[in-house]
Amino acid sequence: MTNLSRRDLLAATALVIVSETVARAGVVSGQLPWHPDAGSPPEAVRPGAWQFFTEQEAAGCAVFIDRQLAGAYGHRQGLYTRGPFVKGIKEQGPQSAQNPAETYRAALAALDRYCKSKEGGKSWIELPGERQDELLHAVESGTVELEGIDTKSFFETLLKDMQEGFFADPIYGGNRDMCAWKMIGFPGARYDYRDWVGRHNERYPYPPVSIAGRPDWTPKKT
Repeated sequence: MTNLSRRDLLAATALVIVSETVARAGVVSGQLPWHPDAGSPPEAVRPGAWQFFTEQEAAGCAVFIDRQLAGAYGHRQGLYTRGPFVKGIKEQGPQSAQNPAETYRAALAALDRYCKSKEGGKSWIELPGERQDELLHAVESGTVELEGIDTKSFFETLLKDMQEGFFADPIYGGNRDMCAWKMIGFPGARYDYRDWVGRHNERYPYPPVSIAGRPDWTPKKT
């Protein structure tokens, strides 16, 4: 049996996520012939006030997830949302009447209630980081059940969203400074790879590029 580490698995998963994200990032629109800047790239996420999380919910949470829950993903736009709602197998995906935004809101409230009942009246945000980690491990293993919540399913959703935020293009609010791409050697949204198509087992030497470019790029003066 092949030995596969957790890091190797995350890296392999990341390549799939990144590839799909870049492929969906924008489409060329308008009339031919195409010219630069004629596409429809996503609007870059800017730091600022939370759009979905409250101040207490946002403690330690990523900007990426906040913006996703406040947008189309959080409200399941474009997806079939009517019943029947019957718990299916893993391959069938979420089978819930709640959209991701509603699930997060309910689960975070339930987590806070659990903390107050078990941690001497302290809310989640008041707990030290070590205790928060312990509770998250308990949620992951199923030893902690949150009232009215499919606890393990919520943790899996949270983990998936965090992975997507960590490996997605920085334009969506995560992967700050493209640190995840640098870690796994992913070149990002470069426009031309022809010189490297046939060069197997060689490390790509250039820094990654976001859909929005790189911070060190400056417009040419004309």
